[in-house]
Parts: sequence; C-alpha cells; structure tokens
Amino acid sequence: MGQSSSFPEAPAEHGHREISTSRRFSFKPMPILSSSPVQPDEEHDFYEEVAHGRDYTADLPDECLASIFHFLGSGDRKQSSLVCHRWFRVDGQSRHRLSLKAQAGLLPFLPSLFVRFDSVTKLALRCDRKSISLDDDALVLISIRCKSLTRLKLRGCREITDLGMASFAQNCKGLKKLSCGSCMFGSKAMNAVVEHCTALEELSVKRLRGVQDGSEPIGAEMASSSLKSITLKEILNGQCFGPLIVGSKNLKTLKLIRCLGDWDRVLEKLGNGYRGLIEIHLERLQVTDLGLSGISKCSNLEVLHIVKAPECSNFGLICVAEHCKLLRKLHIDGWRTNRIGDEGLIAIAKECPNIQELVLIGVNPTSLSLTAIASNCQKLERLALCGSGSIGDAEFACIAAKCVALKKLCIKGCPISNVGLEMLAWGCPSLAKIKVKKCRGVSGEAAEWLRERRGSLTVNWDAGEIGSIDPSGCASGAVESGMEFQMDHVAVAIAPSSSNGPLALFRTKFGFFSGRSFVPCTFRRWPVNESSSSGNS
Repeated sequence: MGQSSSFPEAPAEHGHREISTSRRFSFKPMPILSSSPVQPDEEHDFYEEVAHGRDYTADLPDECLASIFHFLGSGDRKQSSLVCHRWFRVDGQSRHRLSLKAQAGLLPFLPSLFVRFDSVTKLALRCDRKSISLDDDALVLISIRCKSLTRLKLRGCREITDLGMASFAQNCKGLKKLSCGSCMFGSKAMNAVVEHCTALEELSVKRLRGVQDGSEPIGAEMASSSLKSITLKEILNGQCFGPLIVGSKNLKTLKLIRCLGDWDRVLEKLGNGYRGLIEIHLERLQVTDLGLSGISKCSNLEVLHIVKAPECSNFGLICVAEHCKLLRKLHIDGWRTNRIGDEGLIAIAKECPNIQELVLIGVNPTSLSLTAIASNCQKLERLALCGSGSIGDAEFACIAAKCVALKKLCIKGCPISNVGLEMLAWGCPSLAKIKVKKCRGVSGEAAEWLRERRGSLTVNWDAGEIGSIDPSGCASGAVESGMEFQMDHVAVAIAPSSSNGPLALFRTKFGFFSGRSFVPCTFRRWPVNESSSSGNS
C-alpha cells in the first residue's frame, strides 16, 4: 500500500486528463466480478473518480485500516504511517508492540512518542554496550504513560536501578511478562516486581549483574501465585531465586541455564509436596542425583532436559523414570562422561511409555536399551542420536525393525555404515524424514538409494568432517513443526578471560564448578568413533 509513480489513464473517448503528482494514491482499473455487465455510465464514473485522485481508503472505517496494518511488517508499516495524517493517527492508536533503542538521548522524545503510541501493551527497550541507556526517570515516565503495559523486555539498560524498577512495578501492576538481560539492578527490584505485579506469569532473567553473593532472597516474603514460567540464565547467585521458585505453586516451566552454585537444595525443596511442574530444563548446572530425585517428586512432569550436568547418573534418571510416568520429551547431553547409559535408559523405557521425543547426545546406548525403548515406547516419533560411539549397524537395525511410530530420525557423528542406513528401506514405516550428518561410513550413494527406494521419505545427508559434535545441525534437520532441539556444542573449551568484570568472574568460576573435585580429563573431547561402556563410571 505505498505510493505509485504511474497512474492509470482514462479511456480514449474521454480524452487524456492531466493528473497531479501530488495525489496520494492511484489505482489500476481492475475487472469487477458481477452477475450483471458494467454499464458504460458506471465505467465512466469510475474513471472520473480515479482521474481526480479519489482516496478509496477514506471509505474504510479506522478499525478496518488498523486490521490491514497488522498484516504489514515493521518497515512497511512505518512507511505506510507517513502516507497521510489519518494513517499516521490510526497506526499510532492501533500499534500494541513497540521496540525502541533505549539510549539516553531518547528521553526528551518519550512524552510525544507515547502520546502517539498510546495503546502499547508490549514494549522492548534495548541498548548496546557502547551507549548510555535510559535511566530511572525514563522508566518511570514510561510506566506513567503506559498503564496498560503487559510485557516488558529490557536489554542492556544498565542505568536502571532498583529504585526505578520498584517505581515501575507500582505503576504497571498489570504486567504479565518480564524479560531482562545485562541489567544492573538486583534483588530489591525483583522483589518489588513480585510484590506489586500480582498478575506476572513469565519471568526471564539473564546476566542480571546486581544479583551476586550476599543478595537478599527473592520471593521470600511474598510468593507469586500467578507465575507459570521462570527462566534463569548465567546468574552468579541464582540460588537467591530459590524462595520464588519453591513458593510459586502454579509454576509450570522452570529453566536453569549456566547458573553458578549448588542447585540440589533448591530442587529438593521444589519436589516437597509440589506436583505442578510440567517442564524442567537443567543446563550446565552443579546438580547431582539428589537434585534429580527432588525433581522426580513432580509427578506431572512431561518435559525434561539434562544438558551437560556431569554429576547426574543412572541413579538419578531411574528416580525420575519411576515417579514421572507422564514424561513425553527427554533430552540428555551426557557430555561423554558415561554416567548415564543403558541402565537409566532401560528404566525410562519400562516406566515412561508415553515418550514421544528422545534426544541423546554424548551418550552411549547399546542395543539392550534401544530394544527396550523401541518395544515399550510405542509412541516414539522423534529420535536424535548424536556423538555416540556405540551406535552402529546393529543398533540401527534395532531402530529400523521396532520403532514403528518413528517419524523423524537424526543420526550425527555415529559409526554407522551404508548397511545400517539401507535397513530403513524396509523398517520404520511411519518415517517421514531422516538426517545423517558427519557419519563417515555412510556414502552419498546409499542416501540417494534410500531416497529413491522410499519416495515419500526426505533424506538429508552431509558427510562433513568429524570434529567437535554440534548437535544443533541435527536438531534443525530432524525436527520441524513446533519441536526444537536446543543444544550446544558437545566439546567445549573453557579458557580464562583477561577481563576483570563480573562476567569474567562468572566464566572463571564456572570452569570446573568451584567446590567440586573434578578430574579435568573427564571433559576432554573424545574421538567420535571411540566405543565406550554405557554403564556407570
């Protein structure tokens, strides 16, 4: 819906008209479907209106025009709002999402900005590292202008303090979602949000610099009854969120990613008499089987991710299997420590028949556990095996023969050959897509043969070079339509930083989990084709 530099001409019998280039719109005459033929007089009137530059959108109500704007992308919508005063007004009144570069120089323009955009309910403020961000005064002004704000995202707003967040929380009590990253406020700000924003449903905190050792507990005095999702990422003292996590009785999703400290105590309290959690993600945490045994008390758990938690073993996984019988999705990145293997996976197969999605990275299952999973988990539709030295042709034959419901399969960095791949020509009748990557024993000819043999099967093959296994490629190929494999590199090099900031301290402290006696060679990258025992180490 932009301006056009060309204009339709009137029919020859009416003569050529001089058309002003100052007109806002022009339309090409389009055929109109009608049961009766168009009369000459009607056609003449139509061309007369076009020639005089009539604005046909003037006949549309503001609500219809606003609905059309919602289908436009951000850039097109900005340009459309400059077409005329009416479009400018309708765009401002109907825009509910707004993203701003939150630099200090924006402060003088905020009043007029929110006079125009007076219906904003979702606001994002982002500031880069080299700029000075908006401060408390700006945030308070925004909270006064946007009383109906329901979602707020803060990125790099380092000038906002506990005081500014507290004032914001008092003015925007209807806030439902808060996401903040690389900010400087701390526990007092979080407590103010929990106290005043009683409708808060989602809380996402990443690299919150003000939360450090000695910070006051969050949510200790007033637990949230509305919180449904909590995500904590790269926080130095994430345990101060423990009271909030444990006290949020309606919590459904908990994601703890690269947060320092011992999390066993929090997870043990989480399971005491609390069964509402449905989804839990644990990634690069200092958590042991005690933490998993606490999680196992959440009997309604359906989704569990255990990623690079080297102290979790078969024992903890067995506890989860025995009590969380509704489990549907299980992701395990064993970091090739061999602490999780056949014993834990067989328990999952016996106790969790509803498994639909299984991702194993750096884990070495054998045909024993794969047979149990294929036989008992009849609903298994998505399977990914990455960086496993024990997955060969025999294990692949087991998958092909018994995984009758399997729809998507990803194999990456496993020692299978053309013989194993060719078994899929007769097995897995429901298979719709397979991705084979960095498997040296599989050739392009075998992949092409399988594609021709099963015409409806999508086959993605990539020989690649065997190095550190990155399961993300496997994720994108094996899973589509609403399912994601969120994984990191299996091989990770941890090096000290020359910086002295808090993030450098985080990286240094996280290297081998302070307070734990780990053997450094445990985390060394192993060759992909090296076979290992799947029992407990």
